[in-house]
Parts: sequence; C-alpha cells; structure tokens
Amino acid sequence: MKKLFIILAATFLVACNSSKEKNKVKKSTSTEMTSENPKEKINDTVPYEDSVMLLGKANRKGFQMDAFKDWFNTGYADYKADSETVEQLKPLLKDVNISVFMGTWCEDSQRETPHFYKILDDADFDESKLTLITVSEEKTTPQGFEEGKNITNVPTIIFYKNEKELGRIVEYPIESLEKDMRTILSGKEYKHAYAE
Repeated sequence: MKKLFIILAATFLVACNSSKEKNKVKKSTSTEMTSENPKEKINDTVPYEDSVMLLGKANRKGFQMDAFKDWFNTGYADYKADSETVEQLKPLLKDVNISVFMGTWCEDSQRETPHFYKILDDADFDESKLTLITVSEEKTTPQGFEEGKNITNVPTIIFYKNEKELGRIVEYPIESLEKDMRTILSGKEYKHAYAE
C-alpha cells in the first residue's frame, strides 16, 4: 500500500489553520470511482486519530460514512438559510462553478460544510458544478489538488465563472454563508476573514 504523510495535531485545533507533528499513515481502500474518470478515486479515507479522515476528491456520499454522518446530518438539518437571500442567489449561481476545500478533521469545516450544502440545495444548485476536495491538516492532498489555490485555512469555498475566480469564503463567513455568497456572486467588494 502506498504511504502518505499527513500532519496530526498535538491538540485539537479550533482554527483549522496550523499543526506541527507529522505521522505516516496508510491509505484505506474504502473508496469509489468517479463516473467521469474510472481511475479517479473518490471518498478515499486514511486513518486519523481514533477514526479516519477523507482525503482527496470527495462528494456528499462520503459524509454518510459512520465517521462523518452525525456532524454532517445534524448540521444540515439544523441550518435554516435565509430564504430571501437564497432566492436572490438562484440566478447568481447560474454558470458558476464552486470548489470547496475542507477537512473532515476540522471543526470549522464540520460546521460550515453542511450549512453550505443546505444553501445549495435550497437554491437548486446543480451539484455537478461543485468540486469537493478534502485535505489533510497541512491542507494538502496526495494528488496535489490544492496546488496553486493558496489554501491556508479550511473550509475555503471558491467561486468561479468562466474559469475566473470571483471570490472566496475562508474558514467562516463575514455575515452569513448565503449573504457572503450573494455579495461575491453579485460582484460587490468582499474581503474574506484572512484578506489583507
């Protein structure tokens, strides 16, 4: 089996943005293949502390694994998106592609990712235009999906139109996920939490 290096935190990180200690982990075989590329693995897991983490390309099905379904399903069910803002998002989301970089080990990702999926569902977003990348604590993947994307904190949600980045939400929204999305997609000035 191929070995990967990931960083395991000495203590649980609240701000999902740094860690120090490296440990070797073995890849798991709990994966499925994508229909677009039969050789591309999706929802791959690696050992993490007393459980596992997703690492690499993933999709919503991955969040239904035992290690993740409690926080995902609870966060999804409990989130009530602002319906007026979601209605305003619907036309803005047309022709938009979204990339989400998150860590299943990260408290911020565990909070924001289910909320984000709920907003997308409420807005009737075409999920085929969503790319979900799950990263290690050092914000990397074995395939290098993060390269050139400046992923420093997770979750990082990047919005694209015509392959051009419109903006990103980093770690947590400034106002709310749906209102920050509306600001970005309507072309208004937006600075994420770590913008200089």
